[in-house]
Amino acid sequence: MADRTDQIADFLTVAGWGGATRVILAADASFRRYDRISDGDRRAVLMDAPPPKEDVGPFLRLARHLVGLGYSAPRILAEDSLAGFLLLEDLGDATFTRLLAGGADEMSLYHLATDLLIDLHRRPVDRAVPPGCPDYDDARLLDEAALLTDWYMPQILDAPVSAAASAAYRDLWKTALVGARSVPDTLVLRDYHVDNLMRVAGRQGIAACGLLDFQDAVRGPVTYDLVSLIEDARRDVSPAVARSVVARYVAAFPALDREDFDRSLAVLGAQRHAKVIGIFTRLCVRDGKADYLRHVPRLWRLLEAACSHPTMAPLRGWLDSHIPADRRGIPVCGDRT
Repeated sequence: MADRTDQIADFLTVAGWGGATRVILAADASFRRYDRISDGDRRAVLMDAPPPKEDVGPFLRLARHLVGLGYSAPRILAEDSLAGFLLLEDLGDATFTRLLAGGADEMSLYHLATDLLIDLHRRPVDRAVPPGCPDYDDARLLDEAALLTDWYMPQILDAPVSAAASAAYRDLWKTALVGARSVPDTLVLRDYHVDNLMRVAGRQGIAACGLLDFQDAVRGPVTYDLVSLIEDARRDVSPAVARSVVARYVAAFPALDREDFDRSLAVLGAQRHAKVIGIFTRLCVRDGKADYLRHVPRLWRLLEAACSHPTMAPLRGWLDSHIPADRRGIPVCGDRT
């Protein structure tokens, strides 16, 4: 850690912030951490993403692309990609999560986030998606959905999942994912929810919506970020807000087939919830981060709701058979002895 501290000091000096103070701002589920850098009236954010576990290259490419499209991603002030350091524009402290906790109007914030998606999705796909951005192909979606069987099920059932059950689960997803592809593709930011959205002071329209944590962006269905927004793993979104968001989005795209849209929304919602249940379990088992497990009951409610769509009936049957409702709890990740 001492070496890393010295590297940070050297990076800040070269960047022209050698006399600045540094205060921990945030950490996340990855190995990244963020510090606020202050020097008189100047403020910036230091991203410390230690290699080889982290790679700042995707963040750099996506941040510059989003800024080029006119969105409020943090501008890059300085970089040392090899060492894993970025100095970023400080967009402030007003995350949607903090604003909502302070009593801000939920509907207006969610409409702002929806309007940004509408603007992005109106762009031709070859303009919205930067060169080299990977596809959100079925192989990736299947591997993510399998996090439920790979990590959650062995913990909750205290037994490994049979090869036959695992194969059947993946086969059901292969069929279901066909229904996710009946909508257009766009740039999918992947973690589009209130923890990663900000209201940026002094900016108007969609520029007031600050974007964080987009480095895993892919090319995929337009429904993915919308379902991430309204079916949030970490907070209950009011049904009225969720309905209004969907209505606002659909109204902006009158050529969009509503049946195809609803099917894609259900499939990708279910895929995301299965994935996140597995991720939160893995964070506990592998990384010792148990705090995320408190969200598992909400994720099961969301997964069950998504599986009520007729397209998801076969998968719902598999879940009922292999993870009965009374076993859908918070996994025990510690020592079982």
